Amino acid sequence: MPQEASFRDIQVRSSEIVIREISVDDLWQSLREGYDDFNAKPSLGVFIFITYSLFALILTLVLVGDNMLYLAFPMVAGLTFLGPVVSVALCEMSRRRERGLELSWPLAFDFIHSYSFAPILALSIVMMILYFSWLFMAQFIYFDVFPNPPASVSDFVNQLVTTRKGVGLIVYGNSVGFIFAFTAFAISVVAFPLLLDKPTSLATAARVSVRAVLSNPVVMAVWGIIVVLLLAAGAIVFLIGLALVLPVLGHATWHLYRKLIE
Repeated sequence: MPQEASFRDIQVRSSEIVIREISVDDLWQSLREGYDDFNAKPSLGVFIFITYSLFALILTLVLVGDNMLYLAFPMVAGLTFLGPVVSVALCEMSRRRERGLELSWPLAFDFIHSYSFAPILALSIVMMILYFSWLFMAQFIYFDVFPNPPASVSDFVNQLVTTRKGVGLIVYGNSVGFIFAFTAFAISVVAFPLLLDKPTSLATAARVSVRAVLSNPVVMAVWGIIVVLLLAAGAIVFLIGLALVLPVLGHATWHLYRKLIE
């Protein structure tokens, strides 16, 4: 109980947090600063990449084993939901570097001993729920469009690009996917670094994150596009490019947060 009361006393409210208006130039500056942070401690970024890629690989093997290759695209696209989760340690490293504190792997995860851990864990669970809900919806849409699934991968690809059903699957699936992606982006883009930086609740962090997106709709839409394009470019080369892209984006998220929140 004393700990609870103490947290309530120091907790920052949504109304106390001021959102700045930023420009596209701030996005490029955040990326440059993220790259500088990566250069300062590249080993942590590589560790995050390995963890992220192993998760993707294990999930892919499960899908292949269960003959669910039709979920391959939704799975890869949906991994952007989990990017903010795995980048928390990178944000913490950028926060420490900004303040001139020691940089090391153990210290990057030091937030698990602070008031930040519970809301960060809760938000991570929310992001995981969104991810698996998206996979469930993708599967539901697939069987709704193809009640009699194609006999092979080549047959599926052929129907996807040459039939009305295939076009419908692409349009309907991407439309629903956009709703999931926007929700995940809006509630998390500022929330994770905010939870690291200030004593606040999950609800407050998510609310502030949505406010930041709605206060800068065009710029944040550009940021979302940059993230998707960079992740796609990194994934094309057998995920190897993600060894650079993921850490830089993780560090850049911290610097974007610092520009958005006064």
